[in-house]
Amino acid sequence: MGAGAIGGAVGGRLFQQGFDVTLVARGAHGEALRAGLVLEAPDETATVPVPVVTDPAQVAWDADGDGAPVVLLAVKGQHTDQALAQLRVAPERTAVVCMQNGVENERRVLRHFAQTYGMCVMCPASQLRPGVVQIHSAPVSGLLDLGRYPAGLGERGQQIADAIATTTFQSTARADIMRWKYRKLLMNLANAVEALAGPEGRFGPLARAARQEGEEALAAAGIDVASSDEDRARRGDHLQMSPTSSGEWRGGSSWQSLARGTGSIEAEFLNGEIVLLGALHGVPTPVNALLQRLSLAAAADGAPPASWRIEDLSALAGIDHGG
Repeated sequence: MGAGAIGGAVGGRLFQQGFDVTLVARGAHGEALRAGLVLEAPDETATVPVPVVTDPAQVAWDADGDGAPVVLLAVKGQHTDQALAQLRVAPERTAVVCMQNGVENERRVLRHFAQTYGMCVMCPASQLRPGVVQIHSAPVSGLLDLGRYPAGLGERGQQIADAIATTTFQSTARADIMRWKYRKLLMNLANAVEALAGPEGRFGPLARAARQEGEEALAAAGIDVASSDEDRARRGDHLQMSPTSSGEWRGGSSWQSLARGTGSIEAEFLNGEIVLLGALHGVPTPVNALLQRLSLAAAADGAPPASWRIEDLSALAGIDHGG
């Protein structure tokens, strides 16, 4: 559900392996998918005839059967509530896997589905044109580790991981998946910098200041986070970036939201999560508050990505960009 860059990539690969997959997508992208999902990777381009609907009500759920449906929820965090309203048609036994950035979606999904899973997504993918999804790494497309929320694994978690691992993605089942999602959250604090000022700023002083605030807020809240060493060991050299037939990787999920002019961006659930934790635990988070505010304004105003100079954005945050 949400067959954009991540949802389209994973759904397409599962369909190629013979799994019963339906994509849920709307708008121009959903319409284009009816002619087939164009799945581009550095080593191939394929048109995948995966079924597509515009609403979960159009899915054949087999509500009275013995099957156990799985929803791979890949909408942005700001669209989770709308998705849950639409998923009221899903059987109670449905497992919902939050393939989303941030750490708030699982809490909201668990109110509706007892079988709630978190997934830590490491996948350089793009969806910038209707009907086309680019996967920028090969031969491994990405790392999709998952586990039960709030903790544990269960038989279905292992089954889902095993299914994904039959594709070009790697998937490890983890009983402590939220530790890994909090590490990803710290990394995603730079998404707003990239969206506002371009890829140049992703590893610069402003992004580091945002991450430092995040680390302090998480520590004050007593939240266990996978270490950077654990993250580096998990990644290894699996992600090998190369162009697809449509070109090179240009930017992450928040950058793509501005590039597509969607009118919204997930900063509330990334930088805003740190702002919230800071307010609850007495940790100042002015950099993340600024990045959240400017990102939301840029999306609402239809601003293109990189509409700020990184020097100007850093100065506004009181950070020396170093020239």
